Amino acid sequence: MIYLAAAIWINVIVLMAWGIDYLWTRMVKPRYFNAALLPGTMVATLGRIVGLLITGAKVNNTALMSDDDQGAPQTDLQYEPKIPFFGPMLVGFIPLVAIGTAIYLLVMYLYEPLAQQLPVEKISAELPATGAAFWDQLRHLIDLTEATYVTLMKADYDNWQVCAAIYLMICLAIRSAPYRGNERGHFGAIATTAAIVALAGTVTTRPAELIEQSWPILVVTVGWLSLLLMASLIARGIVAIVRGLAKGGG
Repeated sequence: MIYLAAAIWINVIVLMAWGIDYLWTRMVKPRYFNAALLPGTMVATLGRIVGLLITGAKVNNTALMSDDDQGAPQTDLQYEPKIPFFGPMLVGFIPLVAIGTAIYLLVMYLYEPLAQQLPVEKISAELPATGAAFWDQLRHLIDLTEATYVTLMKADYDNWQVCAAIYLMICLAIRSAPYRGNERGHFGAIATTAAIVALAGTVTTRPAELIEQSWPILVVTVGWLSLLLMASLIARGIVAIVRGLAKGGG
């Protein structure tokens, strides 16, 4: 069950990151937003390049920021991997691994309190089997979001490591979103990896142990993205109201 739970929560992470990207690129000029996320873009782009090379595809027209008004990470949407079917999944999977590894190193070595101060038990490794359990999990997600907010409010911003960790965490978490044109490969990679790991789990308990050890990192990422998504929705509402009033007043 832990394999399915991990796959679902990783999908939740990707969807929240995608939603945050969508909201902000419609509130401010996308070029400014993408420039602010440059460290996360570097990690994700490097992962994508590695994925393209592994699958035998050519790396063409790749840049951290395009020259147009969007300023989004530029990549070749017409790549042709030599590995059939699994090629796009690998191209989508490796950037996720790169982002996850970067978040792990960030939390474990730069600012460990990011994980220590959050209630890991709020995100259960067991899927809710009843309606009541489902609503309990949603309440726990709100509690995790609040705990993330409290952690930010209590952070020592005089310490440069804290400021760097918070900034990098935001960049990396949002860059969990799929690259444009490879959405199916992104989500397909999550499902395929979960299936392979689950099969391996029938032979040895090591995969389940690794997931349990990595669970705090998943919880940290879920907590940050849920807080960022909530803040983004509030900001989007305020911007829409202000724009509406400005048009009405004109």
